[in-house]
Amino acid sequence: MAAEQNTAQDAPTELDALVIGAGFAGMYTLHRLRDKLGLSVQVCEAGSDVGGTWYWNRYPGARCDSESAYYMFTDHLSKEILQEWTWSERYAAQPEILSYLRFVADRMDLRRDIRFDTRVTSAWFDEAAARWVVTTDRGERFAARFLITGVGCLSKPFKPKLPGLENFSGECCHTAEWPRGGIDFSGKRVAVIGTGATAVQVVPEIAPDAAHLYVFQRTPSHDLPGRNFPLDEAAAAQIKGRYDEIWSTARNSFGGFPVPNPQTSALEVSDEERRRRYDAAWEKGGLGFGFGTFGDLLLSKEANDTAVAYFAERIHEIVDDPQVADRLTPKYPFFTKRPPLEHGYYEAFNRANVTLVDVRETPIEAITAAGIRTSDDDFPVDVIILATGFDAMTGTLFDIDIRGRQGLPLKDKWADGPRTYLGLTTAGFPNLFMISGPQSPSVLTNMPVSIEQHVEWIADCIAYLNGQGIDSIEPTP
Repeated sequence: MAAEQNTAQDAPTELDALVIGAGFAGMYTLHRLRDKLGLSVQVCEAGSDVGGTWYWNRYPGARCDSESAYYMFTDHLSKEILQEWTWSERYAAQPEILSYLRFVADRMDLRRDIRFDTRVTSAWFDEAAARWVVTTDRGERFAARFLITGVGCLSKPFKPKLPGLENFSGECCHTAEWPRGGIDFSGKRVAVIGTGATAVQVVPEIAPDAAHLYVFQRTPSHDLPGRNFPLDEAAAAQIKGRYDEIWSTARNSFGGFPVPNPQTSALEVSDEERRRRYDAAWEKGGLGFGFGTFGDLLLSKEANDTAVAYFAERIHEIVDDPQVADRLTPKYPFFTKRPPLEHGYYEAFNRANVTLVDVRETPIEAITAAGIRTSDDDFPVDVIILATGFDAMTGTLFDIDIRGRQGLPLKDKWADGPRTYLGLTTAGFPNLFMISGPQSPSVLTNMPVSIEQHVEWIADCIAYLNGQGIDSIEPTP
């Protein structure tokens, strides 16, 4: 009956906790609060399935930059699932990660408490009742003691205000809104705007098919080699036999990666030893170049300069045109942005059909019906790909009308920037918990490990409140 589904006029459904999002964060929160604490929990997910980032991002080349073996739920979720699931590659691609998350949802019986195709539109704190009243775009209302956001750090696409974009006669899409049917690039002139992690993945995939590919770069990245390879049965078995060690190391590391944290300074070893360590990390591939070589790359400018110089040398070795190589070489300190992993990105610029356009030298002035106009040239294209990233950290939270004590909107509270306690809570918003929220380690880490740490902190906090008979909690300013 229609009456079984709440409308805005009905009394709200009472819950212990409402969770927004069904990616890694929302799924683990549901498990910890429902299965471990016995709470009544409802998850609202805007997509049609679990997966979060890996549900929405399906552009060509979408792939994790943490190794598959530790980009997954740990033994805190299930030791059995660690043994049951086998990855096919060192760095899993989007379809396989999504399959894994679907497997976990089914294996842990999570779907029965997830409302799919349901977007939370507002969440207001009722001070008299000490409840969060939550409304969805389906007209449902819930009253929950705890509100937990697992909306993702990078989930609201950022689309730059490019003059004339609405007049472009060709096809245009953001990488996070890739059409399910894909895009046929065969024989087409294509523009990719942006050179961050997404572009680094998508450019090598488009280049072989496009008639010509123009890559519009503002700021180059320190792109580390991924060195991807298939995982055979023996490799998978070896990994599964080491999970106790892997998770112990990951939880006690700087960034949630199972890489020992080195204490050696890049300046206290010989030039030969420094080069040996950098070469070994480069050939192995992955983020270990930053986490596992020297302990002071983020503490000493002089130490960091050695890594920057090494990067410049390697990029110039790979890219044939010295001018292009120089434009692709970052001039800022290494690891001050999370470095993407590349799988053929630098090599793509050796192709005759790939052109790098530096928009610091020649800014984009307008999008025309036929393509892109910079300050000194016109580039006729058939397809524009916006690899322009996300309205990070706060964007998705601000899309929800979240109001705390005295009706204060979160957007107003953070008008001058977010202020949180550990990225988890904020003053004036009782019983609101944010998983990997602003000012937390978030995307600077191996996300599943950080997410589990956050969720376990939240679950322990709720268990303490319940045990002590305390209604609510919030940080002091």
